[in-house]
Amino acid sequence: MSRKGPGLLLKDILGGKDRQIAAAASVIADAAPDILLLTGFDYDLDGTALAAFEARIAAIGQGYPHRFALRPNTGMATGIDLDGDGKAGGPRDAQGFGRFAGEGGMAILSRYEIAAGGVADLSDFLWRDLPGGLIDGAGLSDAARAVQRLSTTGHWAVPVDLPGGRRLTLLAWYATPPVFDGPEDRNGRRNRDEAAFWLRYLDGALPMAPPDAPFVLLGDANLDPVDGDGRADALGALLADPRLTDPAQASAGAARAAAEQGGANAGQKGDPARDTADWPDDPAGPGNLRVDYVLPSADLEVAGGGVWWPAPGEAGAGAAAEASRHRLVWVDITLP
Repeated sequence: MSRKGPGLLLKDILGGKDRQIAAAASVIADAAPDILLLTGFDYDLDGTALAAFEARIAAIGQGYPHRFALRPNTGMATGIDLDGDGKAGGPRDAQGFGRFAGEGGMAILSRYEIAAGGVADLSDFLWRDLPGGLIDGAGLSDAARAVQRLSTTGHWAVPVDLPGGRRLTLLAWYATPPVFDGPEDRNGRRNRDEAAFWLRYLDGALPMAPPDAPFVLLGDANLDPVDGDGRADALGALLADPRLTDPAQASAGAARAAAEQGGANAGQKGDPARDTADWPDDPAGPGNLRVDYVLPSADLEVAGGGVWWPAPGEAGAGAAAEASRHRLVWVDITLP
C-alpha cells in the first residue's frame, strides 16, 4: 500500500526544540503525504516559521510547494474579561487560549495548489449562534457571550486543486481540550460544540453554504468518542454520519503502548489500537486516547489508512515518540 499516492495526513507539532522539529520533519518525510494538516503550529503574518519547517522536510526528501495558514483565534485579544477572573488581557481572555497572538494555530502543506481564493474561514462564527449549542450554562457574562467565537483555533474550508481538474475541500479544525475549567464545564461544552459545528454546517443549518463533495474532515478534536473526559455525543454523531467515512485508523504501536500501561488505560472501553495520543502512564491521567481524525466524505473510496505509531524496536518509533505526544493519522483516498 503506497503512502505516496493521493492521501491526507494529520500531524500535531508541539514545542520548538530543534530535536523535536527534526523528528517531526523525519516522520512527515517518511510518511510522504500529498496533503498535510499541522495543528499546534504557531502563526506569523509572513509565514516564516511554516516556510522554514517546510524547508526542513524538503531537505530530507519531501517538498511542499504550496503552504497555507490563517490567523487563529488562539491569542486573539478580546479586550474583555472572558474567563470571569476580574481581569482582562490574560491568555484565557483571548478568543482561544493563547499567551500571544497566533500561538498554536493550524497550517496546511500540499503538493497540490491550494485555491486560496475559494477558502472559507469560518472561525469568526459566534458560539451563541450555533443551533443546539451548549453555551447556556457555560458561565459567560453577557459581554462575553456577545463576542465569544465558537472556534478555539479555527474552522476552515480549504479547497485544493488536484490533477485532472478535480477539487477536494479540506474541513479543518483544532478544538479546545474539554478540561482545565470549573463545574460550569465551559471547555467541555465548547469542545463538544466545535464538533457539532460540522454537523450543522453539513446540514446547511448555518448562514454559510455547506461544502460541495468531495471533502475530507480532519483535525484534532481533543476528544475520544468513548474514553476520557468530555461530551462525546456530537463527535460520535460525526463518526457515524452517513455523509462521512470513519476509516477507524489503527496501529500496532498504540495497541502495544496500551498493553504496557496501567492507570487510566486499564479501564479503557475503546479499541486501544485506534489511539492517536500517547499521554503519560498516570493513574489520575486520561491515558492514551483517540483524539485525531481524518474522515473522508462518503463518495471517496478509502484505499488505506492508519496511525503512524511504530511499535518499540520498529523503524521510526523513536522519531514518532520524539515528534509529539500525538501520532500522525493518515488515509489514502481515491476520487470517484
